[in-house]
Amino acid sequence: MKRPLSMTGYGRGEVSGAKSWTVEVRSVNHKFLDLNIKIPRKYLGLEDRIKKEVCTYYSRGHVDIYLNPGAKDSNAISLAANLPLARNYYQCLETIRQNLDLSDSPTLAMLQNYPEIIIAHEEEEDLDEVWPQVSAALVQALTMAQNMRTQEGAALKTELHQRLQEFAKTIEGIAQDIPDIVQRRTEKLKERLTILLQGVELDPLRLAQEVAMMADKADVTEEVVRLRSHISQFTGFLAADEPVGRRLDFLLQEFLREINTLASKISDAPTAHLTVELKTEVEKLREQIQNIE
Repeated sequence: MKRPLSMTGYGRGEVSGAKSWTVEVRSVNHKFLDLNIKIPRKYLGLEDRIKKEVCTYYSRGHVDIYLNPGAKDSNAISLAANLPLARNYYQCLETIRQNLDLSDSPTLAMLQNYPEIIIAHEEEEDLDEVWPQVSAALVQALTMAQNMRTQEGAALKTELHQRLQEFAKTIEGIAQDIPDIVQRRTEKLKERLTILLQGVELDPLRLAQEVAMMADKADVTEEVVRLRSHISQFTGFLAADEPVGRRLDFLLQEFLREINTLASKISDAPTAHLTVELKTEVEKLREQIQNIE
């Protein structure tokens, strides 16, 4: 199975034999695995087996399963007359005839128009005998859906890699400006302190140390290093042969946290606008991974 998988998919399976079975599978993105199985009441005993099979293909997503047993076998239906009800209908009709002085007596043609006079019973089926056909149709549908999910997952992976490359380029653009950012902050602090401390005698060495400490707060090297690490982890998750959608989502939250810190430190630098671009890229990445299992 190639990863990552999209959570959006559709599949259809059909098997013919003693009875024809059609199974349809439709899935969309969801935070957890949410199964909705629509199956005739008489086959509800198969629901747990169907869930177990679906869980081998899905770990997340809203999945609808439609199971249709096809046309009913006329030999599997028995008919029975509801005689007590028929007698009640007949007696009511006869009472009406007598009270209204009608000439015609109630007939069978009249009675057959009333509901539940004739009851149809479907014969019980052995679910163990039914399951192999249902399972075969279900696997066909799930496999078809998975092929679609694999194709879309591959397209998402390609787009995520492209966006991640652009993100990394922007990070490197900020990294190249770090020495200038610190230098500019140092010069500004010196100018401010010179103005504020006019007429005050201070040790030049102590003043230089204070300026250096304050300027160091503008150094975004740690944030850049952590973002590089996050990019590496993100790339590794995309190559993993397991569901990674939740981990990618969590990792992007860490991206935003580092970017916010970065933005607060370089708000007055020429490269400050790049943090806005980074946030925009993260939002685009988050939109894409919402559909990754």
